[in-house]
Amino acid sequence: MPIYEYQCRKCGQRVEKIQKFTDPPLTTCKKCRGTLQRLLSSPAIQFKGSGWYVTDYARKSTAPSKSEGSDGGAEKKAAEPAKEAATSKSKASTD
Repeated sequence: MPIYEYQCRKCGQRVEKIQKFTDPPLTTCKKCRGTLQRLLSSPAIQFKGSGWYVTDYARKSTAPSKSEGSDGGAEKKAAEPAKEAATSKSKASTD
């Protein structure tokens, strides 16, 4: 149910009232018996769950370059020990 906000035209007091859409609007101020006017106010909404922030949106997939690949650094590191092992084997066989 929405919250409606009213303001008295005579004394200026503001009143909030939870009402159904079908309920008639308030017309009389309880404080001074003046006439109430319904105010327009921005709705209070609350987003729950993921996907409402820039960081939550799925990123567009782009092909990583060879130097910036996500696993490119891992491939280089894996290849280096293999080269070192091959080099040490060849040195050992020559001795």
